[in-house]
Amino acid sequence: MDSGPPQREVACFVRVAEHLSFSRAAAALGMTQPAVSQAVARLERTLGLRLFDRTSREVALSDAGKVLLPFAEAMLEHAAAFATEAARLAEPLGRPIRLAYCPLVGALAARVVRRLADRSPAIDVELRRAGWGAATVDLAQGGAAAAFMTTPFPTGAAMTARFHVPVTHVAVPARSRLATATRLGLEQLPAVLLPRQRPPGSVWHALAPRLRSPAVVADLDDLPAALDLVAAGRGLLAAPHLLVETVRRPDVHFIPIESGDLRMTYGLVWAPERASAELMALVQAARQILRVP
Repeated sequence: MDSGPPQREVACFVRVAEHLSFSRAAAALGMTQPAVSQAVARLERTLGLRLFDRTSREVALSDAGKVLLPFAEAMLEHAAAFATEAARLAEPLGRPIRLAYCPLVGALAARVVRRLADRSPAIDVELRRAGWGAATVDLAQGGAAAAFMTTPFPTGAAMTARFHVPVTHVAVPARSRLATATRLGLEQLPAVLLPRQRPPGSVWHALAPRLRSPAVVADLDDLPAALDLVAAGRGLLAAPHLLVETVRRPDVHFIPIESGDLRMTYGLVWAPERASAELMALVQAARQILRVP
């Protein structure tokens, strides 16, 4: 029976498609660029198809690659689900787990906790508010079993329940001259707040080269809290749709912006080597809430 292409090669294909860059995909996978290129080439030979159109300047999905990408993503999701169910069956329930979450998706984290509390037997989940930097450290050091966080996801981590939040507005001080604007372009924004670290795959890495004015370095791990900096006149903040929908402040106005395809990508991330029955139940609850098959 043909077992199909190796999962490692499929994972390389998906990451290159996500970043449209072999070097950035290699960094996300913790591999060398030649190793990723060779894995994709082997997969193309196995399939008898060209998955990418490559030039010296850019990488783009071929027509075949566009068709196969959803199937490749589903294959990796199903492999993670297989590990999830196996871990659930292997261990008894009963141990509490800690879930780190980006402040912007606190409502989603709360829904997961409620769902696990309502099951029988109930699973105790401790919530820990943590931005990207803190969540990355928690996952690496075992401070949290899982985390709802933004890209880039930690190398070697398992991930599911991915969803995207478009960046649709800019937060400006209520007394700013920009507060009366009906719409703004990125090139019109002065002094936009950006974190010092902007790893490839993050929304900040994508935003920085589109700005014409120098950025203001700030801690943006907690976006609702970063609105304090906006209100104080320290800088403007590119605001995802979720922030605009959930926060109302009289000292900050949200102005629509022309941001193109700028978006924040979230997912539930965990360390596969620390999988437990409780953790896998949490993963399954998140998938059900977000209706991930």
